[in-house]
Amino acid sequence: MRNENQPLDPIALSLGPINVHWYGLIIGTAVLLGLLLAVKESEKRGLNKEIFTDLILIAVPISIVSARIYYVVFEWSYYSNNPEQIIQIWNGGIAIHGALIGAVTTTYFFARKKKISFWKLADIAAPSIILGQAIGRWGNFMNQEAFGGVVSRQFLENLMLPEFIINQMYIDGAYHHPTFLYESLWNIAGFLLLLFLRRTHIRQGELFLSYLIWYSFGRFFIEGMRTDSLMLFDVLRMAQLLSLVLIVGAIITLIVRRKKGYADKKYKDSIEKVK
Repeated sequence: MRNENQPLDPIALSLGPINVHWYGLIIGTAVLLGLLLAVKESEKRGLNKEIFTDLILIAVPISIVSARIYYVVFEWSYYSNNPEQIIQIWNGGIAIHGALIGAVTTTYFFARKKKISFWKLADIAAPSIILGQAIGRWGNFMNQEAFGGVVSRQFLENLMLPEFIINQMYIDGAYHHPTFLYESLWNIAGFLLLLFLRRTHIRQGELFLSYLIWYSFGRFFIEGMRTDSLMLFDVLRMAQLLSLVLIVGAIITLIVRRKKGYADKKYKDSIEKVK
């Protein structure tokens, strides 16, 4: 029988000398569900389903590498003394903002090569991205990372959380805010919002920009509760700074695109079955 406060095993199964971690399985599931969603939507928008399959084969490896590089750079004081751990991503330590930078950059050049609108691809991918982020946070849960400050057990019980979450939030002799859960729920709400928006008269490009604003707004406040933030000069929480930059940048881009006439086409007007 499992003892109270005993953490969940981060290893899902062992195949001889190979350990399969829950973290990797959860991230893999997030990527697969996001791909299936994007492929289905892309066919409605007149794109061949192979487009997103080809894109994800390039974007996922690049995003993982960029997410790890981003994390290692801001934790260099640790990894410089433990270089063998740099590649051990199965133990956690990948930054969503790093992954986002890699994914957006890859998509931009992929769109140019394929002569497809970047904004069209970004709009289609937006719900998949935020859904993947919502699922991926449970990988942090299994690794007991991305948690917040100390709280009482009674606080967690008042949130009506199941026992397995409460017990997993007992870390280093204290209970902590389940900030992984706060962000996961915020992202699920964002996913539902994007599904609604794409049925409205929202303009092309604005679905992706709405994703950036929604995610960044929630991340800014949730990040302020965390105890493991990546810091800039030991003063600024990097995720909060980037969140503000993304919010302001997305709003400015939205306004400029409308004023310049770059966003006259509506997202739902592009529905077209591939012949």
